[in-house]
Amino acid sequence: MEDKIKSLKRKKIGVLMGGLSAEREISLKSGEAALKALLSLGYDAVKIDATRELPAKLKASEVEVAFIALHGRYGEDGCTQGLLEVIGIPYTGSGVMASAAAMDKAIAKVFFKERRVPTPDYEVITKDSKEVSIKPPLIVKPAKEGSAIGVVLVKKDEELGVAIEEALELDKKVIVESFIDGRELTVAIFDEKIFPVVEILPSEEIYNYKAKYVKGISRFEAPAKLSQESEALVKKVAMEAYLALGCEGVARVDIILDREGCPYVLEVNTIPGLTELSLLPMAAKAEGLRYEALIEKMLLGAT
Repeated sequence: MEDKIKSLKRKKIGVLMGGLSAEREISLKSGEAALKALLSLGYDAVKIDATRELPAKLKASEVEVAFIALHGRYGEDGCTQGLLEVIGIPYTGSGVMASAAAMDKAIAKVFFKERRVPTPDYEVITKDSKEVSIKPPLIVKPAKEGSAIGVVLVKKDEELGVAIEEALELDKKVIVESFIDGRELTVAIFDEKIFPVVEILPSEEIYNYKAKYVKGISRFEAPAKLSQESEALVKKVAMEAYLALGCEGVARVDIILDREGCPYVLEVNTIPGLTELSLLPMAAKAEGLRYEALIEKMLLGAT
């Protein structure tokens, strides 16, 4: 471990942030926080805004290892990972396939069903196919957006059409999913290590974009107050989802625990947020891992 740390400290580390997605501003916050941590640890790290000029920026800055702090399209969906594979630059987190599958919630559902990972019933909607047989209450969300962007709770049939149209403005493919009433949990996983479960207690009806990023809107329990049996089951299902998609390094699995104690996987985030309000650092802290140690651990996993 010490030898790898010494080796990495002799290399130029590019912290990839910003990017082109709707989550650009959150990514900049994640990236700046990670960059600050790496610099404090003595790494030769630089900021790289992952615009369409990313290949030229990587070459000009002579980056040798990439720490990916990108969220959403072109950064979390396998595109940047594929570019780095071609160029030959090691990077943090999951590979191309797992990144792409996790980002596309419709594809992730197929993986979950194949591996019998419990997940809410769903239908995929496009502009050419808008028929929905699932009855409210249900969740409507773009298939390939993160940070709960465009996620809407539909309680009545007459609300469904508008929700779908608004989601289709964000993505050409939309997920309509049965709403599961229960406790909102998230499980951070780092390779074979499962961090303490975090419970999300939003003041909004669902954990939407506002509830995620406006300070004080949501409360959190880290670790969540669960029975030993429930905690073990939630962690087991989270790991099954992580493995089903072929994730590597760190990822965060979002789960609803229904009133009967059954967990349902909603999605897997292969590049979780690293801001002051983000759930991964919160889970790591509950594990006894300080922020700088978490960031260094992520860097050491770059392949």
